Amino acid sequence: MKKFILAALATSILASSLAIAPAEAQMHERRTTTVREGPHGHTVVTNRTVVNNRNQYRRWNKGQRFDRRYAQNYREIGDWRAYRGRRLYAPPRGYHWVRSGNDAVLVALSGGLIASVLSGAFN
Repeated sequence: MKKFILAALATSILASSLAIAPAEAQMHERRTTTVREGPHGHTVVTNRTVVNNRNQYRRWNKGQRFDRRYAQNYREIGDWRAYRGRRLYAPPRGYHWVRSGNDAVLVALSGGLIASVLSGAFN
């Protein structure tokens, strides 16, 4: 009887999380509840939330502070001349180009502020 009640409780928790699924679908989260019987007859309930890594990546905008931890496929572009066909131009003094996914981002060396974003430059 105890296992049946625990299974019903776990099912109701999962069903309530499915009711919120449209909001969670935007956040790419997956929540899991595991109910099991532990040693000495104790009940063990484990809740786990997993956030999809793809959701960490950002779309960059002018004026934001660039943080390479949130950049997808981060690379510094040392020779901007090789990418002239991709609309890259000479960076002003104190700036450099970096690649984040398919975007080219012009970032200040000192503070990390974004001066320009060329979306889709590497498509």
